[in-house]
Amino acid sequence: MRLDVVTIFPEYLEPLNVSLVGKARARGQLDVRVHDLRQWTHDKHNTVDDTPYGGGPGMVMKPEPWGEALDEIIASGAEGQQPVLVVPTPSGKPFTQELAVELSAKPWLVFTPARYEGIDRRVIEEYAEHLDVREVSIGDYVLAGGEAPVLVMVEAIARLLPGVLGNAESHRDDSFAPGAMADLLEGPVYTKPPEWRGRGIPDVLLSGHHGKIARWRRDEAFRRTVQNRPDLIERTDPAAFDKKDRETLSILGWGPREDGRFGRVAPDVEE
Repeated sequence: MRLDVVTIFPEYLEPLNVSLVGKARARGQLDVRVHDLRQWTHDKHNTVDDTPYGGGPGMVMKPEPWGEALDEIIASGAEGQQPVLVVPTPSGKPFTQELAVELSAKPWLVFTPARYEGIDRRVIEEYAEHLDVREVSIGDYVLAGGEAPVLVMVEAIARLLPGVLGNAESHRDDSFAPGAMADLLEGPVYTKPPEWRGRGIPDVLLSGHHGKIARWRRDEAFRRTVQNRPDLIERTDPAAFDKKDRETLSILGWGPREDGRFGRVAPDVEE
């Protein structure tokens, strides 16, 4: 997979040289190219921004350097190959595990992390006419720039590529991963030693009984989801819950509502 990032702070992307992403780059699984947007400016101050039309606070990134940068990067691809343009912005669609999986199947992504008040809208409109453009938000908050979201998205996408994780099964039970646990957060995990500062681990994990362990993990996933993300259970198709799931939810004070979906139907209980 090829990843291009255009930024005015190339040094911000240095973490892409370490950990799993760095190892994937070293093995040739990821071709990451970081570009300094100021290379496509033509004045002595390397200006990339200007005041917004219509007034208002802040500055807006100019279309000319972005257009030149993107044209050159797109032209550098193989004949007939076009990238997906990923635009980090708080006004974009939420970045989810589902989207990470979708993007991990694409051969080429170009990220455009902006600063100030964002990029002149005409740039997005221009490239949306002939590219797959995704405006994406990593959360309901505003950062100083789009580089941190790029790091988040690249790591989420890269770990899904074949061979990047040491254990190919590692991401199967992740929170939000497609599959049987897709609507539940991942439960707690433990490792050696069996006792630490007077705290042990659940006996079931030492039992060797794979069925009981799987059930315990699912029950704990329900507990954590009810506590931290109840909306995930509320929007889940009740058909996804088996008899044991429903028993666990009942203990946690949850049950079917009039619309058939599950919701809290009893006072809070210990979670």
